[in-house]
This record gives sequence, structure tokens and C-alpha cells, in this order.
Amino acid sequence: MKNRKNLNRLVLLALFIAIELAFRLLGLGRVPFGPLNMSFMTVPIAVGAMLLGPLEGLVLGAVFGVCSLWDAINGAGGMTNILFGISAVHTVVLCVGTRALMGLMTGLVFRAVSRIDRTNVVSYFVGAFSAPFLNTLFFMGYIVLAFYQTTYVQELAAKNGAANPLMFIVALVGLQGLVEMIVCTVTAGAVSKGVSRAIK
Repeated sequence: MKNRKNLNRLVLLALFIAIELAFRLLGLGRVPFGPLNMSFMTVPIAVGAMLLGPLEGLVLGAVFGVCSLWDAINGAGGMTNILFGISAVHTVVLCVGTRALMGLMTGLVFRAVSRIDRTNVVSYFVGAFSAPFLNTLFFMGYIVLAFYQTTYVQELAAKNGAANPLMFIVALVGLQGLVEMIVCTVTAGAVSKGVSRAIK
């Protein structure tokens, strides 16, 4: 029984990875928006992290990160492509590390909230919101931590009229971050709730 349950989890994890890759092929994994790329790949990550667990969320986040790193290496990543030229090591952490952490934390946030919300009505939407929110927080936070003093980022900050790191994040994320959060919260929350009922 335990082996069958583990096999089912692996099959579902593989399915969510396939969905992530399909998002990439459909162009939803990287939608150019200014110097950054708007991405809806947090949707399958959020759904997977909530239905399967934090460790599976970490794996799904890492897959997203590897795709992002590939874009940075081959020149399709916009800002990350330039950051990769500044520091390859920091860009690996930025692309892969922050996304893996986001997937892990999304699963943990959902698990914590679901202990309070026994109906799981609110917890699915809180978990769904946490994926794009934490993705933005970790990604932009690491840019500030590792790259803020570089000439490229300082010029970008000056161009956007950002006088400090917080204003730089707000100026760069702005509408992009808001759209990502709304789409992921509504979509991933509804899908997770529906799939959870179907599985049960």
C-alpha cells in the first residue's frame, strides 16, 4: 500500500514537471515584460506543492529555476543574461536556488495554514498566493543582495528613478508582479481545490 502511494506521488510529480515544460513550450514560462520576464510557471508549482508536499514543491521550483538558468546562459533571459555575465555563481543561486526555495516554502505555508483552516477553502488560495509572492520576494531580494552595487543594476535603478533597494524592487516589479500574483492565486487556488476533491 505504501509503495503504491509513493508510486502515485512520483507519477503526479512527473505530471506536474511535464505541465511546467508544456508551459515553457507554450510561451507561458517566459513572457517579456521590460527588463524582466513575467512568468506563470508558479501555477503548476503552487498546485504541486499544495497537493504533493513541500519536497515535491522544491523539485518543481528547481525545474523552473533550471529553465530560467538555461535562458540566462543562452541569451534569452533578458536581465538574467546580463547578470550571468557579471557572476555565474550568483546567477545560478538567483535562478535555481530562489525558485527551489519558493517551491519548498509554498508547500510549508499551505501545510501550516491548512492546520488552522480545516475546510481548506482559504488555505488553497493562501498557498497559491505564496508562490508568486515568494518567487518575487526571493528573486528580487537576491538581486539586491548580490548585484545591487553593480554598474548594471545601479544604472537600471537610476533609469527607473529608484533611490533605494526597496524602490528599485517596486519600480521593476510593479504591474508584472501584480498580474502574476492575481493569475496564480485564482488559477492555482481553484485548480488545487478541485483536484484535491477529485483525488479524494
